[in-house]
Amino acid sequence: MQEKVIITCALTGAGPLSKNPNHPVTPKQIAESGLRAADAGASILHVHVRDPATGAMSGQLELYVEAVDRIREKNRDVLLNLTTGLGAAFVPSDRLLPDTAGSGTEIWSIERRIAHVIKLKPEICTLDLVTGNIYDCIAIATEQTLAEMAAQVRAVGVKPEIELFDSGDVVLAKHLIRTGALDGPGMYSFVMGLNFAMPATPETMIYIRNLLPDGAVWQGFGIGRNQFPMALQSCLLGGHVRVGMEDNVYISRGEFTSGNEQLVQKARGLIESLGPSIASPSEARNILGLE
Repeated sequence: MQEKVIITCALTGAGPLSKNPNHPVTPKQIAESGLRAADAGASILHVHVRDPATGAMSGQLELYVEAVDRIREKNRDVLLNLTTGLGAAFVPSDRLLPDTAGSGTEIWSIERRIAHVIKLKPEICTLDLVTGNIYDCIAIATEQTLAEMAAQVRAVGVKPEIELFDSGDVVLAKHLIRTGALDGPGMYSFVMGLNFAMPATPETMIYIRNLLPDGAVWQGFGIGRNQFPMALQSCLLGGHVRVGMEDNVYISRGEFTSGNEQLVQKARGLIESLGPSIASPSEARNILGLE
């Protein structure tokens, strides 16, 4: 186990809005929830934004600017990790003849996918390596797109967090490191428990961890009821921890969480009960090799 464990809190996500009344939607709600999560022990906040009127996922630049400005106004230390995962979803118009895009398809230009990162320059942004069936769409991530996204965010001083959904994604990550598109050994997240992606099991986490380059920094996290079992498993296997309402909106079976800070508090208690202490933002910067 690590002596210091980083907790990332994923605040709201881009999936369908949950029925939890505490799910943050507006930039103000997202920022305030993130600030409370930071006070509870999260040293990294993973940020998506949503349409304030509908709660649907959004890539609108102005919403990111407002959410980030509100966080930075109150807390200059916590690390920000902005998503770039939107704009890569293909939904076929006909399930049996998937030759044209149907309703729900969101294929964006590289510039649109990373505009908020280029403008706001967070410490970290995600780089999703997945090509595969995710929920009701096909996520698409080509080598060329990923390399160009990585080049542009690295040019403004942002560190890509490499998101892995299956074992082949690690092979692609190593290729991108060999070609210079990414710096090695890298920073990784294992997305575990989605349908048709890597299972949320100890065996899977060990296998993916063992595929990583030597010296890689990583976290494995689970979706839904897998959140806290995978948080503990990640800690035990030498990784870091991610929780938050993007991935799970319950604090226990059948009981909605009161907010992201409650999920962080529970994760912190579980980690500290095993022995490690929680990394501060400055310690997280050191662990991740950030200036």
